[in-house]
Parts: sequence; C-alpha cells; structure tokens
Amino acid sequence: MEIVSSSLEKLVKIMFNNVYEDKTIVVTGHTGFKGSWLVTWLLKLNANVVGVALNPPSEPSLFEVTNLSEKIKDFREDITNLKKVKEIFSHIKPDYIFHLAAQPIVKTSFADPISTFNTNILGTANILQASRELEKPCNLILITSDKCYLNNEWNWGYREIDRLGGQDPYSASKACAEILINSMYHSFFEKEKNIRIVSTRAGNVIGGGDWAANRIVPDAVRAWSQGKKVFIRNPQSTRPWQHVLEPISGYLRLGQLLTSNKELSGESYNFGPKTDQVKTVIELLNNLGISWGFKNENEIIDISDNNDFKEAGLLKLNCDKAMHDLSWFPILDFEETIKMTCDWYKNFYKDHFKEIFELTNDQINHYTELASTKKIPWTK
Repeated sequence: MEIVSSSLEKLVKIMFNNVYEDKTIVVTGHTGFKGSWLVTWLLKLNANVVGVALNPPSEPSLFEVTNLSEKIKDFREDITNLKKVKEIFSHIKPDYIFHLAAQPIVKTSFADPISTFNTNILGTANILQASRELEKPCNLILITSDKCYLNNEWNWGYREIDRLGGQDPYSASKACAEILINSMYHSFFEKEKNIRIVSTRAGNVIGGGDWAANRIVPDAVRAWSQGKKVFIRNPQSTRPWQHVLEPISGYLRLGQLLTSNKELSGESYNFGPKTDQVKTVIELLNNLGISWGFKNENEIIDISDNNDFKEAGLLKLNCDKAMHDLSWFPILDFEETIKMTCDWYKNFYKDHFKEIFELTNDQINHYTELASTKKIPWTK
C-alpha cells in the first residue's frame, strides 16, 4: 500500500508538468457535474481553486456530496452579469480560467431558449470581456460541446474545421459560442501577449455524480435505485460515450501546453472516446444494467413514444488534431468506462463503502495510474 501511495505522490508531482501547483484557477460552472470533477482533480494538483457559478443544478449534486464548498473559494454569481464577473476576476487575478458554466440540457433549451442563449452566448462573451482587463498572464480554456457542429448524421467524425450549426436552441447556442470565441480571439486576443485562449468540444460524458434531468445515465440510476425501469426516447441514437475524466484530462493538458506554447492560442480541439465507444443508447443501458446487477434487458428499460423534441441520431468526433498537437489520447475502453461509472453510483446508492470525496479521488487516481502505465505524455 505504501508503494502505491508513493507512486501516486510522485505522479501528482510530475503530471501536467506541475503547472497548476499553487496557481489560482477559476472554474466557472464548478457546481455542475463536470465542473466538480475538474475541481476535485485540480485540488489533487495542489491548485488554489476559485469557483464561479449558480447553485448546484440538481439534488443531489456531486458538488454537495463531496463537500467541495469547504475546499475552495465559492462564488455564487451568474456569468451573464458582466459587472460581477469583472469584479471577481479583478480581485482573484487568475492564472488559468476553465469556463464550463452553461445551460447544458437539450430538452431544457426548448423550454427556455432565451435563458439558454443568454447563458451560453452572453455568458461566454462576459468571460472573454472580463479577461481582457486582466493585467497578468492568464490562460483560458473555453468548453463548448460536440453539438456545436451542424449535424449531417455522417458516419465519420466531425473535425474542428467542419461547419458549425444547430437546429435546436442548445446546439445553436454552442455553435454561436464558438463563433463568438473565434471573433473575440481575432479582434482582441490574437496579438495579446498575456492572455491566451482555446476552445474545446467534447462528446457525451458519463460518470459518477451526474444527476441532471433528461440525461440517460442519471435517469437510469435514479430509476434503478428505486426498483423501476428507465424510460428512453431514442434507443438507437448513437453517441460518443466517454468517461468524464477523458475530456478533463484534455482540458488540463491544454492548459499545460498553452502555458508554454503561444501558437495554440486561438485553436479549437475535439476530445472524444476511442472509436469503438460510439454506441447506441440501448447498448449503453444494457452494459450499465448488467454492471448494476440486472440479468436481462426486460428489467432495465421501457421505450417511450413521447418524444416532443428533435435530437440528433448519429454524432461522432474526430480527435486527430488533439492527438497530433497535444499528444492527448483517450485512456478507457467502453467496459472500463461503464465499470467506473456504475461502481461510483453503486457505492452511492447501495454499498456506501467509501466517503464520496474519497471515492471520487480514488477514481482519479485509478485513471491517472492507467494513463501512466500507457505512457500518456501528460503523466511524464
């Protein structure tokens, strides 16, 4: 056990070239699912984390069950309020900003399109505008979505140079955010020495601690924990499922390299899973259900005829650019992704074997050890 602990301690000291230690890092959207995982990893890297977000978007929430508010500076502010964002940035003086704050649910964007546009477009503009007034060097990693691409239901993955667009309000808002980022970069940041920016587009993430409404894995574990079936709308819809730690490793890798390589500023990068992890909804649920303990699919799902909004059927990402420029590679195969996700939820709902913050840290440790074994560059 001591050998493992010593090995992990050494790995923490060298991963991402130790660029985050003692640095002040703003994470917008820190109370959300992906934001909470990112904050937990940054704390492991000995960063000084500052969160800017609204209250946790679900009950329960990963942010609350891990007690992250006790471990960071926690600002509950709306990113659509430019004055407040400027005040926080001016006071905090961040070295890095990871911008994840968003309205992230497709179905919600139909119910409240104006709020979706305000948060995802105006909020992103405010983060960039406030960053222009920073006097010290700062690296911005701006997270949008794979849904920013105009989806033609292609069988091949979208590249960063492919056309942006979106037929639903959420997808359109993310396409607009990418156009906005590109415009702001060329108008204000291209010749700026101190401020560097990149945007990232990730596929559908799963993992422990997501309780958002109208997402397939949270819907499933909520139903199964109550002995019910999960209702699904589009069983044959295909998504690039990946564990939440995969794109987060990409965000952290980008921040590391952006620190030393100004040529990355203004670029965009896709982060997606291995190609064999592009699975249908029914394939995902069947594998997750078996890991949960079900014997056959009749116990797992009910297919609903009530589908009152349009969703893309097929969506893939091409991650060659990230692999080439960043030497970033996905670590987990589909089975490992399912196991880590299910183990986390089973601990929460059934086993109660570990304290949740410890469990979440253990999964980050496991992921980084796998990456180290595979000699992924950010672990060296």
